[in-house]
Amino acid sequence: MTIGRFVIEAVTPSVDCGRHPAKAVVGELVPVSAYAYREGHDALGCTVVWRDPAGVARPGVRMRPGDPPDTWHAAIQPDAVGEWTFAIEAFSDPYLTWQDAVTKKIEAGQGSADLANDLAEAAAILDRAAALVPAAQSALVRSAAAALRAGGRPVAERVAPALDLAELFWEYPVRELTTASAPMRIWVDRPRALFSAWYEMFPRSESGPVASRRTPGAARAPVHGTFVTAARRLPAIAEMGFDVVYLPPIHPIGRVNRKGRNNALTATVDDVGSPWAIGAAEGGHDAIHPELGTIDDFRGFVTMANQLGLEVAMDLALQAAPDHPWVGKHPEWFTTRADGQIAYAENPPKKYQDIYPLNFDNDPDGIRAEVLRLVRYWIDAGVKIFRVDNPHTKPFDFWHWLIWQVKQQDPSVLFLAEAFTRPAVLHGLAKLGFSQSYTYFTWRTSAHDLRRYGEELVASADYLRPTFWPNTPDILPVELQHGGPPMFRIRAILASLLSPSWGIYAGYELFEHLARPGAEEYLDNEKYELRPRNWAAGHSLAPFLARLNAIRRANPALHWLRNLRFHEIDNEALLCWSKRDPRSGNTVLVVCTFDPARVQWGNTTLDMPALGFDWHERFTVRDELTGATHDWGQHNAVRLDPYVLPAHVFTVHPNEPDAVPGTP
Repeated sequence: MTIGRFVIEAVTPSVDCGRHPAKAVVGELVPVSAYAYREGHDALGCTVVWRDPAGVARPGVRMRPGDPPDTWHAAIQPDAVGEWTFAIEAFSDPYLTWQDAVTKKIEAGQGSADLANDLAEAAAILDRAAALVPAAQSALVRSAAAALRAGGRPVAERVAPALDLAELFWEYPVRELTTASAPMRIWVDRPRALFSAWYEMFPRSESGPVASRRTPGAARAPVHGTFVTAARRLPAIAEMGFDVVYLPPIHPIGRVNRKGRNNALTATVDDVGSPWAIGAAEGGHDAIHPELGTIDDFRGFVTMANQLGLEVAMDLALQAAPDHPWVGKHPEWFTTRADGQIAYAENPPKKYQDIYPLNFDNDPDGIRAEVLRLVRYWIDAGVKIFRVDNPHTKPFDFWHWLIWQVKQQDPSVLFLAEAFTRPAVLHGLAKLGFSQSYTYFTWRTSAHDLRRYGEELVASADYLRPTFWPNTPDILPVELQHGGPPMFRIRAILASLLSPSWGIYAGYELFEHLARPGAEEYLDNEKYELRPRNWAAGHSLAPFLARLNAIRRANPALHWLRNLRFHEIDNEALLCWSKRDPRSGNTVLVVCTFDPARVQWGNTTLDMPALGFDWHERFTVRDELTGATHDWGQHNAVRLDPYVLPAHVFTVHPNEPDAVPGTP
């Protein structure tokens, strides 16, 4: 390590000491901090110097000293996608050194004679400063320098004009002995990498009940949907306020070892198999299941989604069914066991006889080239978001290579990691370049645990972007199995208002909750069968979900992760948190119950500065779910009835100043 004239340490954001770029999105306020110090008592200044992806220098941002001493803080706001760089420059600030010293000397009673050198040195500093400030202020600086040289006047009058320029010299300092840190990198994505609302659907289920085509005379059975029929569902998804529609694999499904309903080992002639068992005689990862339609039908689906404000996210599952074309053409891409058979996927005691995992070590160059070709093929078809299946079961160096190969050509492409794995691995995948990550939200089911998890995610915000899912095709949590409609509302509130990105799997709005006995998994799982739904029948959560997504869009405070702050409340069944956007002042304050069955009361102790107020102030809150307004302060009582409304979702508004008596 090289030490400069001044010491600069612990620069953030930095991921693994700069080994990986930190992350941000366009428009995000990125906090920058460092420790910087020098010898003696002379003043030190620090500036963030930063460059955009084209290498163009942006105006430096002066850093503020913080607590503890020798910490420095600022924020930068990138405005373009790509790799940005920044460094910290520490410098000796002669004006601040003089300002501190002369103020103390005058307060000690020293006069002009005692301060002759101080005044002359300050005038010389201002002479230099006159060339650094904007032209409109240079005359003011020269006038202050002249005042410092004006003998015969009281010392206070001589120094006052120079002291009045402190704010100007903060922005345009005289810098000496400048020392720079090593440059750091920030990869900046488009905003959807951080703020998004996902809806997962199986296009093959979007049809309707008709007589079976395969077994004449049989009972009415669902028919395979197509991209044309699935597109009819898109307006309803858009009306609920979602902006990403995620499709499980849309490729041909293998027939060898095909699974039946509920993961049965033996399939019947009518069983459609798991979409994750990719590949058959009709093709592999670059083909579309014939019953879904053609590539033109898929492009039409993407086009309609885009017209409705939706993006299509595609599943990237790097595995193969036994009859995938890869198996015949590239057997070296798989693992052969001692008996000569290709190994199928296992997660003991679970077995996936219909799926062969890839072996990335036998022909890494060949597999890399093929996967990159596939990703670019679907990018050309209109896909800019990939949800990656089980990335933790593939080599990490492969993902690092693939993601950055893709982003070099198209930096707007995003990758969501299905990283339901160990914490170190989940975080490691994020550092390697994944744009978003599934999280452990589903299993954080108490206010205490979710608060701790939220704080952990905020601490990792420089590289990990969480997405909260109350359910997935694989996961039907116990809370949703038994909590009734109130729990569906509770989990949707928590997911959508704690995290900038969230998502649901289709059927959530219909309160689907029947589980396979003894498992956190849906009965009659859509992974293995067609599951058309009557979206118009019965009670639906769709209007409530639409309201939550509308609140998210209307309040910029909810677009970020770094601003999540928790507040104290004296009931362990309740969680209280806020988010504040420092640019607009928009603030959202939420109190939510975790109890789906009983009324809960609580008393808040709010962190007032986190809401933009002093400790004694009062303010108005407007409940965005009911329209009701209340006068609040630091301490407030709340009552939440899960059957009426399980949460208050407040926007926070300063009280109007008292009117002056006698004014209209």
